[in-house]
Amino acid sequence: MKKLSKSARSSFINYGIVLVFFLIFQIMLSLGRLSSSLSGQLIPICTYVIMALSLNLVVGISGELSLGHAGFMSVGAFCGVIMATCMQNVIGASWLRLILSIAAGALCAAAAGTIIGVPVLRLRGDYLAIVTLAFGEIIKNILNCLYVGVDGHGLHVSMKDAVSLGMEADGITIINGPMGALGIKKLSTFVSAVILVLIVLFIIQNLVNSRSGRAIKAIRDNRIAAESCGINVMKYKMMAFVVSAAMAGAAGALYALNYSTVVPKKFDFNTSILILVFVVLGGIGNLRGSMIAAAVLTVLPEMLRQFQDYRMLIYAVVLILVMILTNNCNAKDAMIRVKDAVLRRNRSQEADK
Repeated sequence: MKKLSKSARSSFINYGIVLVFFLIFQIMLSLGRLSSSLSGQLIPICTYVIMALSLNLVVGISGELSLGHAGFMSVGAFCGVIMATCMQNVIGASWLRLILSIAAGALCAAAAGTIIGVPVLRLRGDYLAIVTLAFGEIIKNILNCLYVGVDGHGLHVSMKDAVSLGMEADGITIINGPMGALGIKKLSTFVSAVILVLIVLFIIQNLVNSRSGRAIKAIRDNRIAAESCGINVMKYKMMAFVVSAAMAGAAGALYALNYSTVVPKKFDFNTSILILVFVVLGGIGNLRGSMIAAAVLTVLPEMLRQFQDYRMLIYAVVLILVMILTNNCNAKDAMIRVKDAVLRRNRSQEADK
């Protein structure tokens, strides 16, 4: 480990954290030491870890504020459900249907990210946040009006009602407007969720440490200087945005295939804010912190359920305390870096004399 670079060591530590998390809970599951409520939270924990990692790519690495990340998650969720339902009579292996569904969710979300990214990424700051927020709400409202079914003639889509689908008697309604997707065959497993976390972590870490990642961070730090060096700002901002959207779509498909019913209301503004809270509390640009914050804050309300009426109050107090502590730690780190810089400057001046 000492011979590895700092970024490589950090990457292996992140992989190790995920694997230790998997081994601990897998052993507890096999021994029956895990409660039913906590075991039901394992796949959502992995889902929100992926969402936090993907949003950190936009907010922390690219430096853009996006408030519509749940919109990409919803696109992936419902596209994944459609793929899984259409393939259930064609492909018998559940693991293969799960892979195809996650891939379909990622591709559809990437396409949505490309469509929205071209006009949106020309904006900056608060304007970008407002437009991405509007995008998430538009997607939710479209899904509330969307009816999709499948029969022997293929897919049927309507924006009016289920009767307008015009399916045969043996047809299956996949998405039923505001009622969402009903009768989903559960395909997601804890093992597949952990594997997807590792894949997403691998992609993001390699992107961040690559030449493209350095260009993205250069744009974040100083856009004008990056442009003067010949960096195509729009290209690299689109790269981060689309990759982030694809990861969110994959997480959405994994999440939806863990339940028998998924409604569009689940992917509203509050979900986008919750994911942003994970990123901020874990540290903007800190992948490891995002993973830990997403895992802890996802399971914390369930652990506080015994306090009933006071659990959300305790949850809010914990959030405030963590924010204060992390801000103090960041301030201390900044002061240490400033002192180190001053010492290095003084030493160089003494050496020149």
